[in-house]
Amino acid sequence: MRDPADIRQKLLDITEPVCSDSGYELVDVEYTRGPSGWIVRVYIDRRADLPAPPQGGISFADCEGLSRQLGAVFDVEDPVPHAYSLEVSSPGLDRPLRTAAHFQRFLGETAKVALGEPLAGRRHFKGVLRAIEPAAGESDGAATLVMEVDGNEFRLPLADIASARLVPDWDSLMKRGGADRAGAGPR
Repeated sequence: MRDPADIRQKLLDITEPVCSDSGYELVDVEYTRGPSGWIVRVYIDRRADLPAPPQGGISFADCEGLSRQLGAVFDVEDPVPHAYSLEVSSPGLDRPLRTAAHFQRFLGETAKVALGEPLAGRRHFKGVLRAIEPAAGESDGAATLVMEVDGNEFRLPLADIASARLVPDWDSLMKRGGADRAGAGPR
């Protein structure tokens, strides 16, 4: 059996151009074992460089159409060595953050970040995204995320981040009418 991290990377590599060509941004891909077997979960959003459609965010029809496209490509590429279920979804209010551009877009927002290896004795951080510091001449993964956690500043190398998600501000969402934010595309 192949390493799940390698399979996830192959899924990312295959999925990214299909999403982009179809007018979507690939937010993330999860490859996980669920109670009923393996799941490939693809999170998409509207591409920021394209005009937003009148209905706003990602619709069921968007997910259904991209699922058919990805299913056909996965059938040819065969990235998963066993049976799996394919799910295509909007990123939701607790949107995953994967790339430097994702973190940059949501500076000032609160997020939960988990590192693969501890930094300063901890792996889990919840705080405000303050900055992305690019590494000169390096790849996206060499950038550093600056977070404020409980009044302290932490510098987290993007390459060391195992997972990151936005933390919804439920009070603010409820005051504005949560459905407006939930259906919104990228900022």
